[in-house]
Amino acid sequence: MSLLRPARKGEPPRAGAAFFRPLRQVIESINQTFKGQLDLERHGGRTPGGVIARVLQRILALTAAIWHNDRTGQPVLRSLTAYDH
Repeated sequence: MSLLRPARKGEPPRAGAAFFRPLRQVIESINQTFKGQLDLERHGGRTPGGVIARVLQRILALTAAIWHNDRTGQPVLRSLTAYDH
């Protein structure tokens, strides 16, 4: 197993380097969605189990909202304005 990482200064370009920037943008977008719309920074859990349960509960609710929008034929599938708090 090898770790994917950008080439260091003076190293030749590594295979797959073109995928790092778009992949990072996707990950940052997902993190911002989780933190912004799901209020994951204010989860209210007191134990590790409680934090996991509350975070998974919110992710499941977001997934259900997107699924509902898809099944009801909404024109914008990820528009969650009606579900935002």
